[in-house]
Amino acid sequence: MKKTGTKAIAAAAVGNALEWYDFSVYALFAMYIAPTVFAAQDRVSGTIAAFIVFGVGFIARPVGAVVLGAYGDRAGRRAALTASLSVMALGTLCIAIAPPYAAIGIGAPLLILAGRILQGLSAGGEMGGAVSFLVEHAPPARRGVYAAWLQSSMAISNILGALVATTLSLALTPEDLAAWGWRVPFILGLAIVPVGLWLRRGVADTPEFEQVRRAAAAGGFFQPLRQVFARHARALVVSAGISVIWVVAVYALVIYMPTFMQRSLGFTPPQAFAAALVGNVFMAVGCLGAGWLADRFGRVRIVAVGAVALLVTVLPVLSWVAAMRTVEALVVAQVVFCLVVALFAGSAPALIAELFPTDVRSTGVSLGYNFAATVFGGFAPAVLTWLTERMGTQMAPAYYVMVAAVVSLLALAAVPHRRHA
Repeated sequence: MKKTGTKAIAAAAVGNALEWYDFSVYALFAMYIAPTVFAAQDRVSGTIAAFIVFGVGFIARPVGAVVLGAYGDRAGRRAALTASLSVMALGTLCIAIAPPYAAIGIGAPLLILAGRILQGLSAGGEMGGAVSFLVEHAPPARRGVYAAWLQSSMAISNILGALVATTLSLALTPEDLAAWGWRVPFILGLAIVPVGLWLRRGVADTPEFEQVRRAAAAGGFFQPLRQVFARHARALVVSAGISVIWVVAVYALVIYMPTFMQRSLGFTPPQAFAAALVGNVFMAVGCLGAGWLADRFGRVRIVAVGAVALLVTVLPVLSWVAAMRTVEALVVAQVVFCLVVALFAGSAPALIAELFPTDVRSTGVSLGYNFAATVFGGFAPAVLTWLTERMGTQMAPAYYVMVAAVVSLLALAAVPHRRHA
């Protein structure tokens, strides 16, 4: 791997990991944030309120996709990635310093909401910018592996989040976690933001973008947005459809699963967090393996295999761990979930990026992915918590993933195979 490629991967992956670390720790600690910040009559209502705020942040993602996506298609991938990380840091600061509800009343959840909206704006532009940056720096025959670092770095962020969560759950009492311990992960995230900013500012923009930079600067700021809808509407719909199972599987089986295992199946916080930690190690490696397979055997083929694997494996595995209720079963289930998610999520980024030309790639990828994330992914934890608690079904995450897999398989059928098979 050339030095330039290594620097590009480091800049995109490390910064992306820092961004998604802040997302994952919110989901991991939502049940501890709720009693302090949200005024609720019972624990279930408080947790749902915390997850609704988690989901509301996703409403901001299309705005971030439009603004930061267009910025990336005009000013460059590096500039957009630096901006997205800065906005994410500001949102994380809002969450870390939010006083308890008892101190400032409604201002407490509003400050958390403001932080989540800023994080949503940042994440909305991060996906398109990071995918474009990686794909355009990659040799044509290695685009799958390069782009796979996107989801692999998300898994690394989940590992960091799970490691912090496991350590805190062992070191602190539940009361201390609810009172102040949940702030520690966000403070740690802020402390390492300068590393990501330094890496992103120290790498050159992509050669592909440099070739179209002059033409990109000639149009208006939202010219890429107009071009996506006018000339690439079909690619936009297909990319959104493919992204449905991507976002649903990640949020239902990876981010939400530790909370589900505690609340619905009775596992302790250290058990659930440790299993998530082990599973995400397999996911980080599995994503890179999936990217290699996509380069070797074709993007569409490997993405389709991943979607089918999610369709057929999640329900039996979740049913098995619900019946066994052992730590060994929990770890095995989490590893299986992370591996099947990795097979899809590690191979999908390059496929989606190649649906769009260079001059609108950042905007197109951001819009397609974030539409799916907003509609199907962001509110998944709240929906699944409500379904599990109120409807009395422990298989809600499996059913949600299965429906999403069918949607994405239909979208895959519309991909032009002659280019990506």
